[in-house]
Amino acid sequence: MFTDFKLMDDRPVYIQVKDYMKRLITKGALQANQKLPSTRELGMLLNVSRNTVVAAYADLEEEDLIYVERGKGNFVTPSAVGVTDAEALQVSWQVDWKQHLNELARTAEEEDIMKRGIRSAQGMISFTSIAPDEKLFDMNNFRRAFLDRMSLEGDIVLNYGYAKGYKPLIDYLLRYMENKGVDLAGKDILITNGFTEGLDIVLSSLNKKHGRILCENPTHHTALKNFKLHGFAITGVDIEPDGISLQKLELALSQQAFDLAYLVPSYQNPTGIVMSHEKRIAAARLLARHGVPILEDGFNEELRYSGSHVAPLIACGGGSNSIIYAGSYSKILFPGLRVGWLLADKELIDYLVSVKRARTIHTSTLDQSVLYQYLHNGYFEKYLKRAKAEYKRKYELAVQCCHSFIPCQRLSGDGGLHLFLEFEKEFDTRALLDSCRDKGVIFTPGTIFYTDGGGSNTMRLGFSRVADEDIIKGTKRIGEAVLQMM
Repeated sequence: MFTDFKLMDDRPVYIQVKDYMKRLITKGALQANQKLPSTRELGMLLNVSRNTVVAAYADLEEEDLIYVERGKGNFVTPSAVGVTDAEALQVSWQVDWKQHLNELARTAEEEDIMKRGIRSAQGMISFTSIAPDEKLFDMNNFRRAFLDRMSLEGDIVLNYGYAKGYKPLIDYLLRYMENKGVDLAGKDILITNGFTEGLDIVLSSLNKKHGRILCENPTHHTALKNFKLHGFAITGVDIEPDGISLQKLELALSQQAFDLAYLVPSYQNPTGIVMSHEKRIAAARLLARHGVPILEDGFNEELRYSGSHVAPLIACGGGSNSIIYAGSYSKILFPGLRVGWLLADKELIDYLVSVKRARTIHTSTLDQSVLYQYLHNGYFEKYLKRAKAEYKRKYELAVQCCHSFIPCQRLSGDGGLHLFLEFEKEFDTRALLDSCRDKGVIFTPGTIFYTDGGGSNTMRLGFSRVADEDIIKGTKRIGEAVLQMM
């Protein structure tokens, strides 16, 4: 005994000794009322100082894991001793958990592309991610924002917060959305744990009168997964170079009734297409005429590299309360913060706040407050200029390389952090992926984004976290593999 203790460099030694002894006690390796080695003896056995053991024993006594008998030593508290292996065998029972899982859990596992997706080995060029490049993160100013907020109200932001969100951040986001041209009359904001929780809360709250959702085809895989988890049937409407096909949208609306329309008008995932201003107004009118509310995903809205600003759908609706806007800074700022928001009709937000409170109580107040301070200090505007310049450069390099090396039929992507490639109808990008993997390159085949099982001839290339030389090498290798398959 005591021979398997190993020290780690980055943790106080006395805590490591305490945790080690605690494991021995709670796992039953040390028996009730068993006398422990003296502080000097245990120090020698574990190769640590006697003072370290004294501090560890003091903590164990405070946690009532050991007790002291003056003049005799330290002993194991009987109530702290864990169940022995022999005792555990007597109550052993193996549950077949698959038989206890519901349809939601099964669907979530089936649709989990992180488990079934493309694995990136060391040294491989990966175009699968569309997350921001952490090398661009504004660490110094974020640290300043954190210290500023903690000095002002650290005792408050480390306590429970409000389900609706941190008020200074809500007020900031309301002004932020107003600057995008949104009429805020009758609207309010709910802070969420990123876009995904916002989507889940909305879907959980909807009355499934028709049980069907309308969206673009292809569209965001996470959204498709959540529609399925909530039991909605999905109708996809094809996308044209300037956004959703209005003709096919009108046809779908005339054939079926829908509970919700989910649209990604800016730098659409996966196509990267920006819906034109004219189409935004026409699509909003069509959906309003058929009584279908809209959930607008403000995905990558800030990553405009050229052209004029296009107002979000929710700004096209004027005083209408039929559009819900889901926003997030995850794709441009710090996705690790997991802060997003829903902007919608006040009455709806009031209900969504109650759903949020019942599920997660509130989004981390610390994260919200630090994000607010970062935004309030003006750091975001400076960071955005620098990040956009870098991503624009990478975007232009990626577009140039695709045109030079990959013989595709169509390339789309008006900005953002990814490009979308289409080949001839009979081309198979999953077979292409197998070939490219052997060449040390991976990407995302387009099939996961389609509502109708299509897209086998498409692929998404995320370039945000790929070095320049790897963008060049990777696209060359993909192009070589395409030519070999043609």
